Amino acid sequence: MFLEGKPQEVIERMSKMSPLERLGKPSDIAGSIAFLVGSDGGWINGQTLRANGGLV
Repeated sequence: MFLEGKPQEVIERMSKMSPLERLGKPSDIAGSIAFLVGSDGGWINGQTLRANGGLV
């Protein structure tokens, strides 16, 4: 993974850059995908869903 082998200090600094003050987990992305492929996302077409924790 991207963070594998990175010092804890680097991970903490990266976390502070996010409005949520944490790094995303695979389950965060999986939830977005599940929404898009499920019935709740059935009317969404041609859009970009940015699952980035609020980081612009």
